[in-house]
Amino acid sequence: MTEFRPGRFEILPFIVKNLLIINGLFFLAQQTFGNSATASFSFENVLALHAWQSDLFKPWQLITHMFLHGDFYHILGNMFALWMFGSILENLWGSKRFLTFYLICGLGAALMHLLFLSWELAPLARDYQVMMQSQANPQDFMNAMIQFGRKYNMEFAGSSDFVNYLQLNPDNPVTATKILELINLYYNNSLNTATLGASGAVFGILAAFVYLFPNTYIYLYFLVPVKAKWLGLLYFSYELFFALKNSAGDHVARWAHIGGAIVGLLIVITWNKTNKKTFY
Repeated sequence: MTEFRPGRFEILPFIVKNLLIINGLFFLAQQTFGNSATASFSFENVLALHAWQSDLFKPWQLITHMFLHGDFYHILGNMFALWMFGSILENLWGSKRFLTFYLICGLGAALMHLLFLSWELAPLARDYQVMMQSQANPQDFMNAMIQFGRKYNMEFAGSSDFVNYLQLNPDNPVTATKILELINLYYNNSLNTATLGASGAVFGILAAFVYLFPNTYIYLYFLVPVKAKWLGLLYFSYELFFALKNSAGDHVARWAHIGGAIVGLLIVITWNKTNKKTFY
């Protein structure tokens, strides 16, 4: 058998339907209240996922980040994949098992993302602490700030004339304070970058679908037929390549995608150890 052909199939099963509604309501609330300059509540600060090193990190963000999205195309892509592949899995497993699977995949994706984010931020945190430890001597502190700025390509460190001025006038409190403010802003922004979206959980769903129905045809752009196993392998390779490349300016949480896929695959392999009839 090469395709998934269920007998009793609900086009919009209970959990998928409610996940779509909840994500939609959160997105609507984000668009309505989240961008207001006078808003007293920040969706991203409170509910999006933050690095462990950040003061904004809260344990509940491991779950709540899955219900926030960055823009319309972000939520559209995730919700379409949730409906397209999640509906099949919920029909196969039932609502309770599917919801458990979805949440565990999202949680696993978040933990892997935090692990790699912590590893990426470790040099920044270390350099910042070394810089701050040199405050006792104005000259050493100014040199440390200049070195920090150069390493992280900060704008003030790109001007040789300005750097020379800083080195010759380390005791100028106004200049030193301004440079420190710029560094603190950069440091805090790096630590407080928010991660949001259901992509980790969705990648778990995709991995489970590919594992269970490897020969089912998926029509790219509704035209080009590709077997799920080849599409899944290509997509995972794509995410892994860019995660390892770690290009500057890539704001996609690649390791969360990979983490969700790995967790989803491990779960479905475990569940199917004693049931080989769900392979197609």
